[in-house]
Amino acid sequence: MIGIIGGTGLYQMAALEVSDVRSVETPFGVPSGPIVLGSIEGRRSAFLARHGLRHEWLPSEINYRANIWALKSLGVRTLLSVSAVGSLRQEIRPGDLVLPCQYLDFTKGLRAATFFGGGIVAHVSMAHPTCSATSALISRCARSLEAHGSGLHEDKTYACVEGPRFGTRAESFFLRQCGADVVGMTNVPEAFLAREAQLGYCTIAVATDYDCWLEDAQHHVSADQVSKLFRDNLERVQQLLAQAIRNYTDDETRPCRRALQGAILTAAENLSSAQRALVSFLSA
Repeated sequence: MIGIIGGTGLYQMAALEVSDVRSVETPFGVPSGPIVLGSIEGRRSAFLARHGLRHEWLPSEINYRANIWALKSLGVRTLLSVSAVGSLRQEIRPGDLVLPCQYLDFTKGLRAATFFGGGIVAHVSMAHPTCSATSALISRCARSLEAHGSGLHEDKTYACVEGPRFGTRAESFFLRQCGADVVGMTNVPEAFLAREAQLGYCTIAVATDYDCWLEDAQHHVSADQVSKLFRDNLERVQQLLAQAIRNYTDDETRPCRRALQGAILTAAENLSSAQRALVSFLSA
């Protein structure tokens, strides 16, 4: 089953035929909101609004662990994240779609970033934090929908900053020099937690602005600019999601399904029953 995590402006899926709405408790608290279950294009799907149904959670207040845990507990195996981002490259224009494959973490330790700790030591490889098979599927679908993929940028690097404020010009130039192509506030630790839970993960990022590195101040990011451009592209993104879900096939041999192999260093005999249950859930 595919799960969709909707970012700024995406609080429901028009194509989702709703069968149930679940309020899920997890060992890490409650997720951002209820999870909506149903079908899209005849395929079982789940939807969660990352910031809550009323957009009440700041990026640093989102309970990322509870979100990932809850979606997996309901049968999700692959996550499609939808996010608004600022462009750090001239060729990535506002309105373009971006598929990040790498992340730079510039968050500041306010977010719980791992399922492990408290007696369980694990070091999970994040060399390839996104699911290449899912990214390829999104790319194929985007190219079939949009004039041979014009306005689609693949294999880009997403810099995640703490927020909630937008960045300074110095920070914008710094991120460009670090090799980032887009900047956002929510994909870390979300992508990394999905990998720890052995879920496939792919972000469909909508470039809404040029952050603030351009000289012309009219191109500097503002909240109303982000919201308007994302709303203007919402139908397009929902069509892409629906086509991707229609063509999705699961494959348990993908590398993301084996992310925990050899990663947990604490011996099983040294774990409590609760710790073993946590490891078992994440490893499934």
